[in-house]
Amino acid sequence: MAISAAAASSGTQGGTKIKTSAAAVFALVFGVCALVCALTVLLSPAALVLGVIALILAAAGLAMSRRPHVTGKGVAIGGLVTGLLALIVSGALIGGGATVLNNRSAVDRLDKQVQKLKDKLPNKIPGQITTK
Repeated sequence: MAISAAAASSGTQGGTKIKTSAAAVFALVFGVCALVCALTVLLSPAALVLGVIALILAAAGLAMSRRPHVTGKGVAIGGLVTGLLALIVSGALIGGGATVLNNRSAVDRLDKQVQKLKDKLPNKIPGQITTK
């Protein structure tokens, strides 16, 4: 069944209104939020939770988009991809951070590097007024 350009732009098909799946839209929103949280590193635990919610909503959105007069398959796939990507990135960051922090020699090396950087800092700040 072909849809005319006027019907497609108005969101109707044969007199019935075409709706986008709300679950698919929310899946994309949660997926993007999860990806942003994963990329900020400190919010990686929140990205895990948001990513799982995005995957669940994407599955619901894909199921809803199979119904007649409901669209949103592409939006649901976008939510699925962003949620999955956020889970992978945040899982890798959390796993890597836990590995580094549980390794005593790695923590010692980081501490030595921080001390070297602190030693390179000048004792006086240029332009600082000293009082006697």
